[in-house]
Amino acid sequence: MTPTPLPSSLPTPDFARFYRHDELTALLRAYAEARPGLVELRELGRSHEGRPIWLMVLTNRATGADDTKPALWVDGNIHAAELTASTAVLYWLHHLLSRHGSDAEVTQLLDTRALYLVPRLNPDGAELALADRPRHIRSSTRPYPFDEPPVDGLTVQDIDGDGRILQMRVRDPHGGWKPHPQQPRLLIPREPGEHGGTYYRVMPEGLLEPGFDGTTIRVNKDVEGLDLNRNFPAYWRQEFEQLGAGPYPTSEPEVRAMVDFIVRHPNIGAAVSFHTHSGVILRPMGTQSDDDMTPEDLWMVKRLSELGSRLTGYPAVSTFHDFKYHPKEVITGTQDWVYEHLGALFWTVEIWAPNKEAGITDYDWIHWYRDHPPEDDLKLLAWSDAQCGGQAHVDWRPFRHPQLGEVEIGGWDRMNYWRNPPPALREREAARFPAWLGRLGMSLPRLEVVACGAQRVDGDAAASGGDATWRVHLVVGNAGYLPSHVTKRALERKTARGCVFHIELPEGARLVTGTPRVEGPTLEGHAPKNSLQAFLPDREITADRARVEWWVRAPAGTTLALHATAGRAGSVRTTLTLG
Repeated sequence: MTPTPLPSSLPTPDFARFYRHDELTALLRAYAEARPGLVELRELGRSHEGRPIWLMVLTNRATGADDTKPALWVDGNIHAAELTASTAVLYWLHHLLSRHGSDAEVTQLLDTRALYLVPRLNPDGAELALADRPRHIRSSTRPYPFDEPPVDGLTVQDIDGDGRILQMRVRDPHGGWKPHPQQPRLLIPREPGEHGGTYYRVMPEGLLEPGFDGTTIRVNKDVEGLDLNRNFPAYWRQEFEQLGAGPYPTSEPEVRAMVDFIVRHPNIGAAVSFHTHSGVILRPMGTQSDDDMTPEDLWMVKRLSELGSRLTGYPAVSTFHDFKYHPKEVITGTQDWVYEHLGALFWTVEIWAPNKEAGITDYDWIHWYRDHPPEDDLKLLAWSDAQCGGQAHVDWRPFRHPQLGEVEIGGWDRMNYWRNPPPALREREAARFPAWLGRLGMSLPRLEVVACGAQRVDGDAAASGGDATWRVHLVVGNAGYLPSHVTKRALERKTARGCVFHIELPEGARLVTGTPRVEGPTLEGHAPKNSLQAFLPDREITADRARVEWWVRAPAGTTLALHATAGRAGSVRTTLTLG
């Protein structure tokens, strides 16, 4: 394939920094201008505050439009402060556009597939997280569930103007935290029954409204209580069951824009959503155990997840079995909707594991945050000092609080070193994913024309120059690893059609038998169902192919247009001249 002409050089983003909305917009426009044959900038929708949600559509348009090709969806930054998720999508965008025409795998991917990339699904929340005086809300900036500010309690915010939100500590004999005996800069939990030492009460950095009565401190919930990742249709539950879910499914414009687009693009067969943090790939499902999943889907998603683990270095685990926030509760979001409702494959990637970076290898992704040995804190402090300039854990310093009096501010900088890697490591984390994402894209089903032709069945009439009867056939095949329906769940939910064939007849031609549109079977991919040592062989040797036949009455020399579509496998067109 001849490379797409390059009218201008690509921009050179700095992956160590997070871009504000206007900067990100300018950067994405520069990519679209530099590679107009490979990428198109579209507006997916508008956020709550009216910012465009940018969608980058990548494919080689010389080989066909994006909606005729199998497609992979990748998004990031649905949660406000999870900014490295945006970096990961931006990094893959740059990787693809800088290598098309020189890298065979990238070239084949963009020539044969379409990619829908949304670097920042939640621009409002990201702007707030990147403000000069940041706030770290969960997701959208829309007030919810009530449109009113708190009138009492502690509101979390940056009160000393250093651009960070840390912790405050106050010495208190009833406090639950004490200095580490070997490293007093660290606070560790007080032991059961322990007394007689120096103890602290710890709270987030912030201000009390309207003031402090000398006794009561209660941390306010954010006024912006929405979690956009709980607003998707599948398994949606009200606020009393799932915090931040919104008043009804897809009530929020960011989620509605994504849902509308994916539903309107049945060529999307798989999706990946980037989040932070934990350094793990999460696979379906979030609400059901592996035993309750469709077995064929479980086998396939495990296979592709293990591929992701090998290529990224991140372990791949079940959301239901290994990543519950509470053992008695389930969480739902994009993953459940894309797989459960649509039957497309989906993964959530939680970027970055600071504890692993510090040499802590034996830990649970969720329960570690509930309880872990003090030795782990020592490793993390050593990492902060050696690799982060002492900024991952900030030394405690005195501060005159307007309501509490003398306090100390310091502790872990969760925004810049926990939710996100430090600047020097952001590109390294983002660079883990292009190989796996590319393989996922190339695993998608892809429809191809295998054969087409016509056989004349009444030669005398044709020889005399009149109409003849022709038996026309079209054979298509699935050149992809996955079946055209991608999952069994798609067949169960009736969201994937079989291969649909069309014949277009010019004036002077007519069908003798058959209909102009014929719906055929779904097509298997080339993924083996068994090993070669299996006792029972695969009986459907050519289940990746489908054939249709029409009988047409037309003069020799007539040109027919034939096309077929198989949803997630894309569509194909060809012409056939009779005679």
